[in-house]
Formats: sequence, structure tokens, C-alpha cells
Amino acid sequence: MERVVIIGSGNVATSLAHGLAPRCQVAQIYSRHLAHAQALAAAIGCADATDDLDALVPDADAYIIAVRDDVIADVIAAVPDNGALWVHTSGSKPMDLFAGHRARYGVLYPMQSFSRQVVTSLDEVHFFIEACDAATLASVRSLGELLSINVHEADSNQRRQLHVAAVFSCNYANHMWTLASEVLTQAGLPFDAMKPLIRTTVEKLDRLAPAQSQTGPAVRHDTQVIDSHLAMLDGDKRDIYRLLSQSIMNRNPLDDHAQ
Repeated sequence: MERVVIIGSGNVATSLAHGLAPRCQVAQIYSRHLAHAQALAAAIGCADATDDLDALVPDADAYIIAVRDDVIADVIAAVPDNGALWVHTSGSKPMDLFAGHRARYGVLYPMQSFSRQVVTSLDEVHFFIEACDAATLASVRSLGELLSINVHEADSNQRRQLHVAAVFSCNYANHMWTLASEVLTQAGLPFDAMKPLIRTTVEKLDRLAPAQSQTGPAVRHDTQVIDSHLAMLDGDKRDIYRLLSQSIMNRNPLDDHAQ
């Protein structure tokens, strides 16, 4: 993988570009917003940026489509096959978007949360790969191993399950912090008070399974505390608190001795 083109300049594309630049030649950055392509290209020392899919360099070894899920198919349809390796980076879209459009294709899905404003180190990020055949899979693996020591095979169905798990692990967890911040702001208290607790909770995962490290009133079936908290909440906060408490209790039934 000597020359790679990155199609996209957003959250995922930014970290991929920074991860690949020291290890191969990023030959070109594409974005439908030329200024975004130029900014990312300049940041990694790439000389070529474009906002025209017809102007993609034709002779790269690999083309990485790192755009919004709903436009992946449009990009594939807009560019003719050139015999190179083509991959997308989506967790929820099937590999078969390429079928009939490319001879060599696959998926390179990074299990990580990305923001354009913060370049994420990819060395230990888990990448999940899939390809149209064994030879192409080896090429996708080589591409993944330029970025990370953790590269695993996962088919489209498994990748969808990974994406669901990621939503629970990251997106919903972050929303819980948003709700906590709103509760604290209403009480005139800083969210910084939660940060050591959040860090400790995450660090426990290196030693314990998530179910083993569950704490709080719901795992104890402390309904008095739960009811007092519910009385303090309203709207979706109250509904979410009740639903999550019940889910925790369902997974942690009181034993006969405790009852």
C-alpha cells in the first residue's frame, strides 16, 4: 500500500489521514468542500486536494471512502472501477454496496469515536475488516495493519452488531453524561465533579467485566433511593432513569438470602 487516496475530510477521514501519512503516501484528499480537503491535505503534508470525484488520481493502490453512510453508494457509483482496492469505513453499511461496481473491495471499520477537531491515535484501535475474496482480504488486512496492531475479520452482520454495541458504549453513555450535566447545572454544581468517577468506572473495565463492576441503588434493589431520585426528575430524564434502573434490576435479581 504505497499510495492511498482518502475520500472524505470529516471525523473518521481526519484521523485516518493522520494515521496513514507517516506510513505510506496519502496521494490525495477529496471532499465536496474544497477548503476542507485542502486543510486536511496541508495538515498531513499531502500536495493534492480536490472537490471533484472526476479528478481523483487514477493510479493509487487503495481508495478509502470515509464519508457519511448515506452518500457512500453515490461515491461508488460516481467513480469507475480502476482495479485498485476500494474500502468503506462504515459500521452499518454492507460490503455489498461495492458489488457490481468494483472488482476488489472490502470494509475497514475502526471501532472508535472520532471528532475532526481531535486527531485520535489509531495504534491500538480495533479495526474490523471484510473483503470480497481471500486475496483482497489480505490487502485490506495489510492496509489495516498500517494503522493498528488490532485488526480482526468481521462480516457485515457482525459489523452491524458492533455498531449497535458502540452506540450503547459510546453514544448513549455520552448522552447520560449530558443528562448528568443538566442535573448538576440546575443544582449550581460543576460537571467536573463527575470526571474522576467516570474515569474510575472506565478504568475498572481493564480488570472486571461490565456486569461485575455495576454499582448503585438499582443493583442493590434500593427502591427507596430509586423512588426519591424519580421524584426529583421529570420528562425524559425520569423515564430514562426508571427504564435503566429496571434493566439493571432485571439483570441482578435479589437472591433468596437478600430477600
